[in-house]
Amino acid sequence: MTSDNVAFPTLSERQIATLAKFATPRRFADGDALFQAGVSPATFFVVLAGAVEILDHSGDEPRSVVTHLPGEFTGDIDILTRRVTVVSAVARGETDVLELAPSDIRRLIAEDQAMGDVILQAFITRREQLVESGFQGVRVIGSRNSRDTYRIREFLARNQVPMRWIDVDTDSGAGEMLEHFGVGDDALPVVLCAGQPPLRNPSTRDLAQAVGLKRPLGTDVYDLVIIGAGPAGLAAAVYGSSEGLTTLLLDADSPGGQAGASNSIENYLGFPMGIKGAELTRAATLQAQKFGARLSTPSPVVALDDEGSHLTVRMDDGETAFARCVLIATGAEYRKLDVPDRERFEGIGVYYVATPTELEACHGAQVVIVGAGNSAGQAAVFLAQNTQKVTILVRRDNMRNTMSSYLIDRIEAAPNIDVLYTTQIREIHGDTRLENIVVENTTTGELRTILTPAVFTLIGAVPNTGWLPGQIDTDPKGFICTGRQLANTPGWTRKRQPFLLETSQAGVFAAGDVRLGSAKRVAAAVGEGSMAVKFVHEYLAELREDPQPELLTNVLVEGRTRK
Repeated sequence: MTSDNVAFPTLSERQIATLAKFATPRRFADGDALFQAGVSPATFFVVLAGAVEILDHSGDEPRSVVTHLPGEFTGDIDILTRRVTVVSAVARGETDVLELAPSDIRRLIAEDQAMGDVILQAFITRREQLVESGFQGVRVIGSRNSRDTYRIREFLARNQVPMRWIDVDTDSGAGEMLEHFGVGDDALPVVLCAGQPPLRNPSTRDLAQAVGLKRPLGTDVYDLVIIGAGPAGLAAAVYGSSEGLTTLLLDADSPGGQAGASNSIENYLGFPMGIKGAELTRAATLQAQKFGARLSTPSPVVALDDEGSHLTVRMDDGETAFARCVLIATGAEYRKLDVPDRERFEGIGVYYVATPTELEACHGAQVVIVGAGNSAGQAAVFLAQNTQKVTILVRRDNMRNTMSSYLIDRIEAAPNIDVLYTTQIREIHGDTRLENIVVENTTTGELRTILTPAVFTLIGAVPNTGWLPGQIDTDPKGFICTGRQLANTPGWTRKRQPFLLETSQAGVFAAGDVRLGSAKRVAAAVGEGSMAVKFVHEYLAELREDPQPELLTNVLVEGRTRK
């Protein structure tokens, strides 16, 4: 079957009859809009008579993408992701269609494998072909020396939003484009989304709302709310939603976590050639949404409260989500460089991930990596293929205890990678962006200056648990205690012992890098996330059998009464 047949299949009469059970017949006159880019949610129509033309408005002039004829259907992956559509649809001639609600399509894909495969493969292939065809998507106009430009580009890229960056420092047409939209240089960076007015240096939340990533959560009580969309959270979302749990996935920034920024995960089961973190994240996110899981980002969680009948998850913007069970999968983040002026260069020379977005600022130059773990090794191998030279700074005198052997072998074999042991950064300098750093060999005391536009900091792991309520026990470093680690804890009040991944608060679980004793590997996080769903089911069954379980006692801990 050719890619065109996969992307734009003609449905059989039997398949149309299957869809008709969920559909509403509609008729459009010539030129009527079925949906509009940037304004309408993605909608699914089956063409019965007439034709529907799909138009791309992301450029300066509308461009025809494809015309759907009788037996074909509209839509792509945005129907599953619940984002606003990136293209428009217009009736050509008097057109009869069947309209299906996105919720029915998601249910059909999940429940009818044969029909679901046809639709899902079409959705995925269409998006790939659209991007390859020159689709510009969201346009970001800004300077490479702007921290806000980097913030916007990174957020869109990590959330798989098609984007084109127009650098005002090098693109001669940027000024004319700004003048066309009536925007001055003082408003940079500017974001252009089809069907919407220009966004002048939007906040991350406003940007997410404009592209459909952030929508009101409503007042539903979810069976499972997952905090953190790294490998553990994504695995839990897939297994939870596929097993019938109403599932909400919240993330402070974007799906994937640290693994999502890896350019090659080579020791993950089933991928002998390795897989990019972004590809694994994209597939896992779509898989969870296929089964009905809902994703909201950015949704930084700041509080978790026990309301008795349910748990309340509170976000930094005041929005709340209600849950019967919560899984904490917030992972860990890299430590910041303890160097003066570091904050001034974040996003314009100091980075915490190494992806194609960061590469544009240092292509062909010498770059520096700080760290000795697998993330640092993966970044070094990737950057060595695209820069003149990579220098790795290691605090200790070896990497054997912290980095996988296959990565060390790659690094030692690469002619343009140097490793400086017992070396740390002492100073960073630059005018509008990073220009050079001063490093010290802590064994000899020798200082040296390295000219570089980019330092990638991949050191240590600090658990993202600063927001946790006091009733959830952690170790002194902030990693969450679960299961047997809670033996004799005064915070546990139920007669049964905590489930393996359960925290000191019943019905709240933890998985992945945030959990004390976890293996800190992608495969381990995926395993824990899927395993957590088993305990969620057991806890929900417990609630159904005894909505008010017998407690040991009321215990006063850290000034709070636990019931």
